[in-house]
Amino acid sequence: MNMYQRKIPIDYNCGLNVAMEVVGSKWKFCLLDEIAKGIKRPKDLINAVNGITKRVLQNQLKELEFHGLLGKTIYNEIPLKVEYFLTESGESLMPLIVAIDKWGLAFAPQLKMILENQILETEER
Repeated sequence: MNMYQRKIPIDYNCGLNVAMEVVGSKWKFCLLDEIAKGIKRPKDLINAVNGITKRVLQNQLKELEFHGLLGKTIYNEIPLKVEYFLTESGESLMPLIVAIDKWGLAFAPQLKMILENQILETEER
């Protein structure tokens, strides 16, 4: 995998920096969650994760595989069939993802109100 050259090295003594390096993107938690729920094929993931593009999906899956959170099974069929699965490291993240999902759902009404108030304040100016 041809990853970009980092300007600032990773601080391996900070767990948050390591975690953000591995799963810090808009889509990775959603992809891991959907794969844990049984959605394993890219064409099904693109339908399950609202708003993700095919190119971004491919890049995110590649990065998750590179970092060891996903494995991939390629079936020798025509057309080629690919399925992703969580590795042990990917499975170890699931309790955190479930907790973050629960927090996000509880916070959603508050966020909606904050954003609606911001729109109203902008319109009043």
